[in-house]
Amino acid sequence: MTRDARIDDYIASAAPFARPILERFRAIVHSAVPGAVETIKWGAPYFTAGGRILAGMAAFEAHAALIVEGAGERTGMAGGGMGHYGKIASIDQFPDERELAAALAARAAQIGTGAAPSRKPAAERQEPVPPADLLAALSPQARTTFEAFTLSQRREYVDWIVEAKRAETRSRRIAQAAEWLAEGKPRHWKYRDC
Repeated sequence: MTRDARIDDYIASAAPFARPILERFRAIVHSAVPGAVETIKWGAPYFTAGGRILAGMAAFEAHAALIVEGAGERTGMAGGGMGHYGKIASIDQFPDERELAAALAARAAQIGTGAAPSRKPAAERQEPVPPADLLAALSPQARTTFEAFTLSQRREYVDWIVEAKRAETRSRRIAQAAEWLAEGKPRHWKYRDC
């Protein structure tokens, strides 16, 4: 195991609660993947295998975060943390070591095969349903323009209308949309040349 002095310094400068968390994770990484290489990426300790990211860790003011690349959805992000295991505020909250070792070994094996981390497939984009009051306000030319737009351009108009909180705002947006569509303009036409 080759230790990077920058990671030693990072751990030493972390808050006292975070030091044992970071040290334990570091030990598990090297135990599960003996050839892991330590480095600093994005200002935080990371571990690589075969030149690709294996795992990372970070210490913050009140919590630490652990990342195993390709380990699926980062559960901590929903709660404001950046890691796969949420905000770890004490060594008592450290995740199961066997699970961590298994996730690290799986990532190392994946790196060894050259496969990319599995990604959640993108959701199929649904056709936006224009509200009846918008369609009623459109001239034939504006409606032709609207129907000729891309899915994203139609969605921008529909979302802009349906997200209005007040009836007056919705009416004003529909009138503006009808005018712009009659002129052949997409919703964000003002920013095309920026």
